[in-house]
Amino acid sequence: MNATIVAMRRSHIDALMPYEHDMFGTEAWSRGSYRAELVDTRTRHYVAAEGPDGELLGWAGVMVIADTAQILTVGVVPTARRTGVARRMVDDLLAEAVRRGAREAFLEVRVDNLAARELYTSEGFTELGLRRGYYDGGRVDAVTMRKELVGS
Repeated sequence: MNATIVAMRRSHIDALMPYEHDMFGTEAWSRGSYRAELVDTRTRHYVAAEGPDGELLGWAGVMVIADTAQILTVGVVPTARRTGVARRMVDDLLAEAVRRGAREAFLEVRVDNLAARELYTSEGFTELGLRRGYYDGGRVDAVTMRKELVGS
């Protein structure tokens, strides 16, 4: 899919909100949460994927503190899934984490989100363990994953 990865702007928040609850359920973020995240450029880095007409295809964010990165969110609109958009955004987040001095990256992913787990595994993340009841009001476990970052 023809997508351009750009720095996430406040205007992207309005575009992503119609998808947020459907995609993330009880873990959905509010507009205010996204706005606060975008303001913190010292420890946060957010990107958006835009299509040829500027339409939002996806969004993602990472937090970097000291030598550790934590991928906070990755979302892709349904029509853009399985097109490489998520991979391109994750690659951008990890490259920025390395630029900021991170030596390792972590994330949590729903145990039942097989597509995301496959993506992260193909990106070099390894499974560390489970966080019981992490998602959906305690009903769904999370897999914790880690990747050593090269070049830091």
